[in-house]
Amino acid sequence: MSHPGEITRRDLLRRIGLTAVVVGPGAGLLSACATGGGTAASPSASAPAPATSAAFDPKNPFAVDAKKGLEVVIFTGGFKDDYATGLHQPMYTKAHAGATIKHTGTQNVGTMLRPRFLSGEVPDVVNNSGPEAMDVAALAAEGHVAELTALWDAPSFDDPSKKVRDMVTPAALEEGKLNGKDMTLNYVVSQRALWYNAKLFEEKGWTLPQTMEEFKALGDKAKAEGIHLFAYPGQKGPYYMLWNMLYTAAKIGGNKAIIDIDNLVDNAWKSDAMKASVTAWHEIFTKYSDKSYLGLDHTQTQVKHLQNKFLFYPTGSWLEGEMAKDKPETFEYAIAPFPSVTASDAMPYGAIQVGSGEVFFATAKGQNPQGALEYLRIMLSKEGAKGFVEKTGSLTIVNGSADGVELPPGLASAAKATDTAGPNVITSARFEGWYKELFDYAWAQQNILMGGRMTVEEYLDKVQKKADDVKADSSIAKQTRDA
Repeated sequence: MSHPGEITRRDLLRRIGLTAVVVGPGAGLLSACATGGGTAASPSASAPAPATSAAFDPKNPFAVDAKKGLEVVIFTGGFKDDYATGLHQPMYTKAHAGATIKHTGTQNVGTMLRPRFLSGEVPDVVNNSGPEAMDVAALAAEGHVAELTALWDAPSFDDPSKKVRDMVTPAALEEGKLNGKDMTLNYVVSQRALWYNAKLFEEKGWTLPQTMEEFKALGDKAKAEGIHLFAYPGQKGPYYMLWNMLYTAAKIGGNKAIIDIDNLVDNAWKSDAMKASVTAWHEIFTKYSDKSYLGLDHTQTQVKHLQNKFLFYPTGSWLEGEMAKDKPETFEYAIAPFPSVTASDAMPYGAIQVGSGEVFFATAKGQNPQGALEYLRIMLSKEGAKGFVEKTGSLTIVNGSADGVELPPGLASAAKATDTAGPNVITSARFEGWYKELFDYAWAQQNILMGGRMTVEEYLDKVQKKADDVKADSSIAKQTRDA
């Protein structure tokens, strides 16, 4: 019998279409579930469609002019930007002899690009990710984001008889929609849950806690050895904790808890599931963590994790690649599902969140719109996708992108956890991209809550009030999802 908020395996396979076989210890069948889409209309710009004349070249479907320069901006977070400068960009210049690319890597996407969008002098391709990611829904509403339908319908880079859309998981296509239109490329498949040091657990003889009571009991054991149970970064990366609370709420009340928040349903933030989740994690942070982490960014916090200063860290499966150069031999990343909070949780302990992320978009007013689509098409090639996996240790949405690649232990652990979860997949919170102002407000208030300057009730009241304000603001395009 399925619980509310769950989906059957038949539904899962029908909706996701992702079956990347991973190679390595504990490898299994990885699948991702993501839904969404909207009905509200908003301004958008169409990208150039593939040429339809007799001179149409399936190897150059957008009729790229190699004489036109291309400008690409990449977020240099956990994936760095080697995959762009050392792989995707050389593939572009090889395919289009004489082409030049202006590359910029930055950890401050918004700070760098907002003035340029105001001035109209924009790059062609943007990797919109990280703590300063721009509000892509707002950019799209202002006509700055090109539609990508032409990309998905173009001949694939590897096999012109197949469309690009046939080479990727349909889940990513759904997550890339805004107002029902194809607007972003969500390139990476990731699992978001709790991460821990498997070698430390083996050394101590500890087992993963499956309930919140077991979680706290382990916290008492760890505290006796001078180790905190849990931590998250209060500076860059505080939204990891918001994800943590949202996904736990979905486990408690089913995916409806998140879907209602996305749909701006009245009092969705004050649901029993959200209240139980926020209450549980507030207690964990208060009793089993340290407020000093609120002053640290993600890298500083992750270094402390590698030093076994705390046991569990909430983030996504890009973590292992991000910290590869700092990780000692005594540390082995592994994933753990969120502990169950109540005896009547809608989803079982093994449920985890799996979805697509690392957003890219083509600008509608750039100097080389044809080149922008071609660059994204190259990213979605077998060579481009497999090379990304090899360089970053993370999977892409391209089917088979991990074929023949031996994945690191953490990612193999995540793949195994996804198999164990089966149909019990926690959905993505779409309001992060739909209503970024609400998302940013929620994590900012969360830091105040965790710092002891607000109660759980006050937190939920404030965020619900913000959601109400967004709902009442007619200048913000509203979007909805059914599942």
